Amino acid sequence: MAGSVSPATGRAYGVARVCAVWGVPRSSFYLARQAAQGLAPARPTSRRGPKPAIPDADLLAAIRADLAGSPWSGEGHRKVWARLRVRDGLRVARKRVLRLMREHALLSPHRTRPRPTAEHDRAIVTAAPNVMWAIDGTQITTVRDGKVWLFATIEHWNAEALGWHVAKRGTRHQALQAMGMAVHKQFGHLGRDAARGVQLRHDHGSCFMAEDFQTQIRAWGMTPSFAFVGQPQTNGVVERFFRTLKEQAVHGRVFDTLEDVRDALRAFIARYNAEWLIEKNAYLSPNARRRQHELAAMPMAA
Repeated sequence: MAGSVSPATGRAYGVARVCAVWGVPRSSFYLARQAAQGLAPARPTSRRGPKPAIPDADLLAAIRADLAGSPWSGEGHRKVWARLRVRDGLRVARKRVLRLMREHALLSPHRTRPRPTAEHDRAIVTAAPNVMWAIDGTQITTVRDGKVWLFATIEHWNAEALGWHVAKRGTRHQALQAMGMAVHKQFGHLGRDAARGVQLRHDHGSCFMAEDFQTQIRAWGMTPSFAFVGQPQTNGVVERFFRTLKEQAVHGRVFDTLEDVRDALRAFIARYNAEWLIEKNAYLSPNARRRQHELAAMPMAA
C-alpha cells in the first residue's frame, strides 16, 4: 500500500503516511520487509542514545579507587556517587553508579526486613539544631570486664554525636553523664535552664524513666519526648548511629577491657563527626553540615 498512488494527488502514499494511518511503527514495517527478503535484522552494536562523557570502564575504575581509599566499610552507592561528584568532579547519574556496583558485586550485603504500618508520622528530623536530641544505650562485650554499657546523645538535625559515656553499669547516673557532655558541648555550662527548649527523645528504659534522670533534664530546661513502646524506629536517629558504630568499629573486633572500648569510641566519634557522610545532610558530615548552617546564619558584611 505504501507504493500505491493517491488518485487525488497522483503521488505515492509513502511508508510514513501509511504507518501513521494504521498506527504501526515504521521500524516494524522495515523489520517485516527484511524478514520477507530473507535478510537478518540489523542489531545495534552499542547502547542507543547519546554517549556518556566517561565510559563505564573508567567510571568503574574510579568507583573501585574510591572504595579502596575510603576509611569506612560497607558503604552504599549513594555515598560513592556523592564523593565522585564532590572530590573527583565526575558528574554521573546515581543510578549508573548503582548499576555498575551491582554488576560487579561492589554493593554491601544487606537484607530487607518487612516493616509494619507506622503509627507515627516519621517526622523526627528537625529543620534546625537544638530542637530535638536523642539518647539511648547499648552494650559492648569485652574479654576481662564482660559486657559494658555505652550511652550516646545524638542531634536529630544532623545526626551529630554530642555526648557519650562508657561504664560497667547502665544506670540513670551513667546516662546523665552522656547528657551532661552534650549539654556542656552545645551550651557551655551545666547550669539551670542551660538547654531550655530542647526536646529529648528516649525510650521507656528504666534508666531514662527514673526520677533522677527526669528531674535533671527538666532542670536543664529539656522536655522529654517518649518513643513508642515496642517501636524502636521512633527513636531511629540514635538507633541508626549505634548501627553505624557497631558496623564500623565494634563488629569483628575484640576488646580486652572497658578502657579499650573507651579509646575506640573516642576515636570513632571524632572521625564520625568529621567524615561520615549522611544523606539527609546532602552528603555532608555532621561537622560540615553544622559549619554550613553557621555560615548561612552569619550576617552579611556591609
